[in-house]
Amino acid sequence: MALIVSLFFGFVPMFMFAVFVYWLDRYEKEPKALLGAAFFWGVVVAAGGAFIINTAFGYGIYIFTGSEVAADVGTTSIVAPLVEEFLKGLAVAIVFFMFYKEFDSILDGIIYGGIVALGFAATENTLYIFRNGYQEGGWGGLFLLVFIRVVIVGWQHPFYTAFTGIGFAIARTNKNLFIKLIAPLIGFGVAVTTHAFHNTFGGLIGGFSGLAAGTFVDWIGWSFMLGFILWMINNERNLVKHHLHSEMLSGLITPPQYQKALSPWNMTTAGLHGKSTARFYQVCGELAHKKEQLAKHGDEGGNLTAVDKLRAELAWLSPQAN
Repeated sequence: MALIVSLFFGFVPMFMFAVFVYWLDRYEKEPKALLGAAFFWGVVVAAGGAFIINTAFGYGIYIFTGSEVAADVGTTSIVAPLVEEFLKGLAVAIVFFMFYKEFDSILDGIIYGGIVALGFAATENTLYIFRNGYQEGGWGGLFLLVFIRVVIVGWQHPFYTAFTGIGFAIARTNKNLFIKLIAPLIGFGVAVTTHAFHNTFGGLIGGFSGLAAGTFVDWIGWSFMLGFILWMINNERNLVKHHLHSEMLSGLITPPQYQKALSPWNMTTAGLHGKSTARFYQVCGELAHKKEQLAKHGDEGGNLTAVDKLRAELAWLSPQAN
């Protein structure tokens, strides 16, 4: 029974967090299948691989030093941040290289990094809640770990891996070869650094004071990230406003449809008016982002053809959309 409860509190909150991250992608939704694959990667590949590698390195450090403290500190502060961020970031890299057309903006990098990290957190939380919570402290320990892992530090992994996603997104949206090469490495470096800081800072202080101080710093970081995301959403709104204005002037979409396409809340309610309406506003966002790619990168990968196809789909959907 305790294992089932641990699985529930490990996975359900992280899945709901993932739904929220998906909701934040206002103007050009990423494919659900690709996001689902990223979440699954986090659950199985990243979490499973990290458990094996972290454990192996922990034993190795203990055998080499003969010190449990050295093994614990070395694994927690150095090995785990490097291994976990590499394995989570690998999923972002696969999307970047294999599905680069889906990498349209900085926000996309945050979305993919956050989703794979939440999958990782689901497995890790289950392990902590059952092993460190229930097996060490019974039901009281289990629910204490649920509170700590879900409420207090629930956004830690998406926060770290978002930086890797930002790095790849900067590389995707920039023409400079040096920036293309260095941005993912810097993003990964920031992800590892913030992860290592979290794992080390609270432990240096120790006890409840360490938990409180670490939580305070974590929430400051998360607040800045949320503010950055809101700023990026506004940037995407301006992008849509700019690129759809000419489509409105040409008569492809109507002025009321243009105004709805700019609303950050519209994608939440568009589905209530039917699949055609929901698809119409999704295509509006895709067209705006594809026109941005065309402006920045030229006819890379058939951008011009993609723009023509999206315009044709909008012309067909427009009469059916509210």
